[in-house]
Amino acid sequence: MGENLPRVPGGAPLLSGPVRTLRAKMVLLGSSGVGKSCLALRFGKDEFKITSPTVGCSYLTQVVHLRDVTVRFEMWDTAGLEKYNSITPLYYRGAHAALVVYDISKRETFIRAQVWLKELEKQYIPGSTVIWLVGNKGDLAQDRQVSVQEGQSLANNRGLFFTEVSALSGDQVSKLLQDIAHRVYECIGGQQGGLSEWRDTTLVDLSHRNTFASCCKVGP
Repeated sequence: MGENLPRVPGGAPLLSGPVRTLRAKMVLLGSSGVGKSCLALRFGKDEFKITSPTVGCSYLTQVVHLRDVTVRFEMWDTAGLEKYNSITPLYYRGAHAALVVYDISKRETFIRAQVWLKELEKQYIPGSTVIWLVGNKGDLAQDRQVSVQEGQSLANNRGLFFTEVSALSGDQVSKLLQDIAHRVYECIGGQQGGLSEWRDTTLVDLSHRNTFASCCKVGP
């Protein structure tokens, strides 16, 4: 998809005519230390940096260009520490995409991810949120405590999407964001009141933005 579009220097498609930009709220949930902040930074700036535990919530944005619309993600990286659990629902209510993240090298974070899923299910309306189970730290495969099959099985049983990534190396991170954008637009964008339109008064250099180039099926 998008392979035959004219392109500007840098490889991004040259989009003719006005393109709608839709706002989508994304939240990242999971235990402290699983790499949520690092993953959000990869999404937003394509950088990796060791960060301190998130206090409350942090915020980043990124845009993804689909064939005929742009999805502007407003990403909320929530704190994973137990003492912040009571305020976390304030951030993930109304989310269009929710990523439940665990560390493939620490089984306890996978168990905890299942608790996060149960909490999330109390807050969201079926069909209003795209939920993705994400196994992070794929670069630590030699220390793996959670198999790919376990992650995929949990996702299949809950009707979720599933991907393993590495925020450290960036492996599969860009594709994950593109796939989420496609699913959010496909599942929610067409609903009345599903995604609101966002307008920017500044000029945007498309050559420095992520470009969606695939609509392959992901997950169950």
